[in-house]
Amino acid sequence: MGLARGLGLLPFPLLWLLGMGLGRLAGYLARERRAVARANLAICLPDLAPRERERLITRHFGYLGVAALTQGLVWNASRRRLARLVRMQGRDHFDQARAQGRNIILMVPHFVGLELGGAAFTALVHPGMYMYQRIRDPIIDWQMRASRIRFGALSVERQDDLRGLVRRMRQGLPFFYLPDQDAGRQRGIFAPFCGVPAATVPTLGRFAHLAEAVVIPLLSRYRPWGRGLELMFGPPLASFPNGDPTIDTAAMNRSIEAMIRTAPAQYFWVHRRFKTRPPGEPPLYPPSRRRVRRGD
Repeated sequence: MGLARGLGLLPFPLLWLLGMGLGRLAGYLARERRAVARANLAICLPDLAPRERERLITRHFGYLGVAALTQGLVWNASRRRLARLVRMQGRDHFDQARAQGRNIILMVPHFVGLELGGAAFTALVHPGMYMYQRIRDPIIDWQMRASRIRFGALSVERQDDLRGLVRRMRQGLPFFYLPDQDAGRQRGIFAPFCGVPAATVPTLGRFAHLAEAVVIPLLSRYRPWGRGLELMFGPPLASFPNGDPTIDTAAMNRSIEAMIRTAPAQYFWVHRRFKTRPPGEPPLYPPSRRRVRRGD
């Protein structure tokens, strides 16, 4: 943590260069995660030639390195520094919804600039509320929680009573919702994601209905060559919620797909998004070495 804090004091362009270099090197060593990214790209960006996918994967690991080296900056940056680093596009979608008195859910997919974008939003736009899952290491857990609430954000434990979350949304507190990880069979339903059924948590439509909230997509993406970060607000999802969880979840996934196309190297490709498969469907990822060793 001390090293991360020290690195956070460096100029952002230098952090960007160091992160890109170290991340790309790590990408060649992390063969399993590279294989996961390769499988995801074959599904989600099938029009790319294999060589183009490999180049995109290398860039993706570079951005992962940038996210890792800027973690200390996320923990400690002042409002003034965040204002210098972050520019915003489409903020009027959020401001108009606030001016109309609408309750707001910010749909925030897993892009590598997510942590820095969240800090910038709460510092420069409006305090928000996010769902939090406790980290096993108590020191890191404390640091992550402290950094996220230092500009007035509110953390809600994933196991908490969600009625309180809905009540706070109705009181006008924007809610950060991260919807795009494998949900498993018990929590998820299968909805198309890039044309392939993906186990997806179907609660965005339910939250929007209960809180009478508008859903605004929000993308955090790094700008090239260490020029900072960009927060991109999209227009509110139209005719959402529909009332049918399957239709609402598919609409959410289509919105995420559109965001991926704006910054394909920065989406979190190393996550096994399609790990849970429909009954009878074969796995899409190579077996993990750890599973093979345990099986032996």
